Amino acid sequence: MLHLTTQNFDICRMNHWQFSSDTPAKAGPEHPTLAVVMFYAVWCGKCAMMRPVIEDLEKKYQKKYFGSICFFEVETSESALLAAQYQTALLPSFLIFKDRELIATMQGMIPQKELDSRLQELLTVQTRTQSTENL
Repeated sequence: MLHLTTQNFDICRMNHWQFSSDTPAKAGPEHPTLAVVMFYAVWCGKCAMMRPVIEDLEKKYQKKYFGSICFFEVETSESALLAAQYQTALLPSFLIFKDRELIATMQGMIPQKELDSRLQELLTVQTRTQSTENL
């Protein structure tokens, strides 16, 4: 998961993996379909419990759908403006972006199957939309 801060969080560039120079380069897709951003706090027990879930899903999606979905994280105390902008008072908060737009928000403890199903649903809708646009 790539760590984002107020300085390098830019929805326009997030979807193209072009971050500011203080962000380590990472091999990845040029145009991911979805960007999943987990807002968390180091003191948040639920956030710590969700981290392995997100890491498992990230591994799964990299193997199965490389290039379709990318995972990011934002620590709320170091990026308070972002946390306020996206109203992430309840942690962890998961924001899902497509084409620079926020399309879904999920908050709190979410079972892995539920989060996986939601991501599958969003990817399926995106895949169908792309197929019809290519006709």
